[in-house]
Amino acid sequence: MMYMQVPGGYAVFASKGGAPVNPDWYHNVLAHPRVTAEIGTGTVEFLARVAEGEERERIWTAQKSAYPGFADYEQKTTRQIPVIILEPAG
Repeated sequence: MMYMQVPGGYAVFASKGGAPVNPDWYHNVLAHPRVTAEIGTGTVEFLARVAEGEERERIWTAQKSAYPGFADYEQKTTRQIPVIILEPAG
């Protein structure tokens, strides 16, 4: 899974290659927001939340700019692709 460093944590993208439905992991994260993820060579505990509004748009636009394939995913689907923020669990 691709991630992007953002202030205070990381963002991940529930793109599922532009499929018409969100990936299963997205629903799991909503139900159980305390997650672990490999970042580099380490494993870190995070609390996950869905980015909304301006925060989502800013991160999503940056991701599409850096990786144009994500813009293709967006064109393939009618759903808004969720951006999930992973913040270190304290």
